[in-house]
Amino acid sequence: MFSKKTLRDVPLAGKRILLRVDYNVPLDHGRIDDDYRMVRSLPTLQYLLAQRCSIVICAHLGRPAGKVVPELSLEPIAAHLGNLLNQPVGFIPATVGDRVSQAVKRLQSGQILMLENLRFDPGEEANDADFARRLAHDTGAAYFVQDGFGEAHRAHASTVAITEYLPSVAGLLLETEVTTITTVMERPKQPLVAILGGAKVSDKIKVIEHFIDLAEHIVIGGAMANTFLAYKGVNIGKSIHETDETEVIDRIYAKATKKLAGGQPVDEFILLPTDVVVAPSLNVGARAAMVDVQAVPADEYILDLGSESTERIVAALKDAGTAVWSGTLGMTEQAAYAHASARVADALADKSDTAQIVVGGGDTADFVLHWRKEHRRELGYISTGGSASLQLMSGMTLPGVEALLDK
Repeated sequence: MFSKKTLRDVPLAGKRILLRVDYNVPLDHGRIDDDYRMVRSLPTLQYLLAQRCSIVICAHLGRPAGKVVPELSLEPIAAHLGNLLNQPVGFIPATVGDRVSQAVKRLQSGQILMLENLRFDPGEEANDADFARRLAHDTGAAYFVQDGFGEAHRAHASTVAITEYLPSVAGLLLETEVTTITTVMERPKQPLVAILGGAKVSDKIKVIEHFIDLAEHIVIGGAMANTFLAYKGVNIGKSIHETDETEVIDRIYAKATKKLAGGQPVDEFILLPTDVVVAPSLNVGARAAMVDVQAVPADEYILDLGSESTERIVAALKDAGTAVWSGTLGMTEQAAYAHASARVADALADKSDTAQIVVGGGDTADFVLHWRKEHRRELGYISTGGSASLQLMSGMTLPGVEALLDK
């Protein structure tokens, strides 16, 4: 399933490696709130260390927009990585230039150096060839290893342009992510149930259309469901929704109607909420109530699915051979509106021994990982990539993968 060379396919022993990782981890007042992406990168790092490589790590954090933002420095990330590996990880507050070239000259086999946030330089997001050339030259790397799956959907200097200056191969995490998601999408164990939440229809157009061909049920939740409900003429009060997706949703329903061809009703194929949890404000502690979807007060917000809607999803999952979940079903930042997502997580955990389960990254992965810590239950494959996962699920290629050497 994986057509690109990996770090196992090239002679890395004793070489200096430039390694791209996705360490865009959530922070809470400078403290790492969840290190899942970092932990998932450890097998690649351990493989390189076993090959006696010296390793220069590049990554980004947040959206500094090409400017130096001290609170988005990778220095605390380097320190935490050192704790995970049980060895020192050096840090240099630069990405290119003399400070970098001098620091890497002192790097010995088995040592690791982390560069500063790539996005402090505007050349990163611009996919600037000169920035990529300097990154390759100043690190003195013999190979580039791409292991940042969460960024592989972007054409940035450290995902695409860099491959023009160094022989470039995939890391173990990138290979696993692409192979796992591609396998599930190309050879799903039927029936397949797709659960799609989050905020925007526009973010998931292609993946919804792709799932119409594959799925037994497509569940629409989160703020995205508000857009579908408004499309159907339901009063959604003051709820967040998109107002310019009518043509897109027309296309989605037309494709679903054509697939079903008078058999299963479309409303039993694309499952929208039938009841919801509403509140007059988004503030913590606001009075909440569960109402029929046709009875949403004009001055209130839809913030979660109701119990009837949630159990309808659970019923759809009962016989699923494959379940794919991307996007939380409510405003899970507040525990009061995380009930539907937690119930679905429970249902998926119950099926983890008998079904293929893939949880898309981003907010969904963050929610599930916190839920799993509390409940100590496994939940299938949890991807490190949000948009990258969606792009792969929709059948699109990832620029950061396509740019690597072919096998």
